[in-house]
Amino acid sequence: MKFKYILTEQKDRVLLITLNRPKALNALSPQLMAELSQAVVDADLDEKISCLVLTGSKKAFAAGADIRDMKGKSYMDVYKADFITSEWEAVSRCRKPVIAAVSGYALGGGCELAMMCDFIIAAENAKFGQPEINLGVIPGAGGTQRLPRFIGKSKAMEMVLLGQDRFMDACEAERCGLVSRVVATDDLMADVIETANKISRLSTPSLMMAKESVKRAFEVNLAEGVRFERRLFHSSFATEDKEEGMAAFIEKRSPNFKNK
Repeated sequence: MKFKYILTEQKDRVLLITLNRPKALNALSPQLMAELSQAVVDADLDEKISCLVLTGSKKAFAAGADIRDMKGKSYMDVYKADFITSEWEAVSRCRKPVIAAVSGYALGGGCELAMMCDFIIAAENAKFGQPEINLGVIPGAGGTQRLPRFIGKSKAMEMVLLGQDRFMDACEAERCGLVSRVVATDDLMADVIETANKISRLSTPSLMMAKESVKRAFEVNLAEGVRFERRLFHSSFATEDKEEGMAAFIEKRSPNFKNK
């Protein structure tokens, strides 16, 4: 499928999705988000893809939602259309690993979109923020919910309440746990693709189970989470990849997973 506002490229078992509105700093218009959602849904169902990478440009991962599009909308417009929910949640629902490669600005919806991914690798020039308060609204794509889970209440509250006066640079984001690691800006994509390739060579069913189990930790108490993990762990013993992985370990060779 040909897209206008995103670029897609398959590299072995990795799908690279690049936001492609450079003149608007990759502002997340409904059209862009519809294309992104379709690409993610298709990749999730494609057995030839095991891992996704989501990125923007060197200057901006995404500088937020499209304000020009939102300005004319009324309460009834956004309520009846279930604005954001209907267009944005495909990334958070994707069962396969999704890595955000963030360079430059990740603000508002851009920060929220990055947080929907499974982990973030940031360039040294990355800046994160939730400036919605300066527009007379609040974050609406998870900024008040995911951000405190990543960096704690105090820093999240400061970022949300101060808006454009409180951005977080890459180093602070790594210290707080918002990003997994920081790399040189020019090395970002090579590093992320190498990471994605390592993931994609593993068992896809195991990756999906592991992702589902980690996400469950944020939804239930510890006892219920451990019980959920245990059931998925038991389920993994029914896969062909479990047999191959353990046989390869004993035989001191690399596994050849069949994703079954």
